[in-house]
Amino acid sequence: MGKVIVQDYTYKKPIMMIGVEAGICWGANTSNDEKNYLRGIDCLESGHGRTFEFPDVYLTLEGYSARVIREWYTHIGGLPTRLQASTRYIDYEHGFGYVTPPSIEGNPEAKEVYEDLMEHIKSYLESLDTIGVPREDSALGLPLGMETKIVCKHNMRNLMDMSHQRMCNRAYHEYRGLFNDVCDALGNYSEEWKYIVDHYFMPKCKLMGFCSEKKTCGMMPRKQ
Repeated sequence: MGKVIVQDYTYKKPIMMIGVEAGICWGANTSNDEKNYLRGIDCLESGHGRTFEFPDVYLTLEGYSARVIREWYTHIGGLPTRLQASTRYIDYEHGFGYVTPPSIEGNPEAKEVYEDLMEHIKSYLESLDTIGVPREDSALGLPLGMETKIVCKHNMRNLMDMSHQRMCNRAYHEYRGLFNDVCDALGNYSEEWKYIVDHYFMPKCKLMGFCSEKKTCGMMPRKQ
């Protein structure tokens, strides 16, 4: 599995930030840190979602497949921004890293075929490089399983919404693992982020108390 790094630009006291911003709008005294924190908790418990958009999270995601990062990009709420490692600068001679899914990792025969497939791709890409094809063109042959790296910025509300979908037991296993890594990284970043992750990052069935999916994993009862 890959690695998630919370960049230092991420504010360590998001609950305090929410309390200050809400307090300004409410005409409250924002000079008291304890009151700001309690006001932030009140906003969280009351579901005042607009206030959740103030804390920004800066992340580095590396070692995940291009496929799962492509799906990460589909979450556009809160106007996230990101940069991805260029495919122009991959050294075909030394190859590229790739993700091996558990269904293949645990099957020796399948793993041999999969690794042979990746080696063939590397070999053919190196051949295209040798005969002068620009890497921006030969890169079209790179597999979705190739490891990649991105830097991205999301607000807290966007990440909370993502968690409701991507922490579901029916979500693609690599994405579920990626989001659990995001939760672990944020939980280790500061006490306030740990509180938010522990209480508000969860599958939507836990949030609602029932499963709204047509195909359920069985963790929560279907909505009647």
